[in-house]
Amino acid sequence: MAATATALALGGGLLLAAWRWLRGAARAAVAGSGASMRGKTVIITGANSGLGRAAAAELLRMQARVIMGCRDRARAERAAREIRAELGERGEAVEGGGELVVRELDLASLRSVRAFCHRVLQEEPRLDVLINNAGVFQCPYMKTEDGFEMQFGVNHLGHFLLTNLLLGLLKNSAPSRIVVVSSKLYKYGEINFEDLNSEISYNKSFCYSRSKLANILFARELARRLEGTGVTVNSLHPGIVRTNLGRYVNIPLLAKPLFNLVSWAFFKTPLEGAQTSIYLASSPDVEGVSGKYFGDCKEEELLPKAMDDLVARKLWDISEVMVGLLK
Repeated sequence: MAATATALALGGGLLLAAWRWLRGAARAAVAGSGASMRGKTVIITGANSGLGRAAAAELLRMQARVIMGCRDRARAERAAREIRAELGERGEAVEGGGELVVRELDLASLRSVRAFCHRVLQEEPRLDVLINNAGVFQCPYMKTEDGFEMQFGVNHLGHFLLTNLLLGLLKNSAPSRIVVVSSKLYKYGEINFEDLNSEISYNKSFCYSRSKLANILFARELARRLEGTGVTVNSLHPGIVRTNLGRYVNIPLLAKPLFNLVSWAFFKTPLEGAQTSIYLASSPDVEGVSGKYFGDCKEEELLPKAMDDLVARKLWDISEVMVGLLK
């Protein structure tokens, strides 16, 4: 009986491993179109880990100049060294094309965002792709340097200011692209203009969802404003991915082994999760496509609340004031 159970368990494990491998290969093949990014400059926020790190590695392999905008410079430098070493070990060392550059960027500080953009505008002659990837997920209530609720401040406002300050360079580099990483959890968010800073009430799950809804509304409004400029804007959800984004989520000790097994079996790897970001940044299939929402490298439908142009414009106007673009 025990031998039968062991055999079944081993067989099931092998089948599960094979399924995981086939699923990963299929996903990687979607975005791995062989497109070259030689001569193109890409900025990725939060590029030292998770989805951002995976996207940075793939775009470097495609010979892009990748600027890693990261809060922790030491961790980013370490990630950059590891990415270069990994590409070399796989025989994919980049010659005369790709480059990894680390720049300090703390999206919880408008001062840091402005300093980052100032340096980019001074040093970079062009910017072909901006990937707004960094994010905070369901953290306890805390505030940014400027007094904003952390999730709304980092996930939306920091990227809102970053993108606006780099728009001139993106326009001058057209055709260029802006990629906004959102989440399927936007469905559970609402834009409450009476309490955007969560000073009346705070629910970490709701506030994360609200920030991801804000990402989509921002992308749609920005796409509208950029019509005819040659700069496209699209948003996406990466699916459920095994990253450190969930570091604030508490899992009971006894449940961790089961959670780890389930996440290994059913969650995407960072590389799988990054495929849609890579696709929107590099694929000729989406040249000229703007104002859309993607998942698994395909366009997806949005709920009506994510397509409310009046809410999107009001959110834009308020965000401009909050980050100091308008007094």
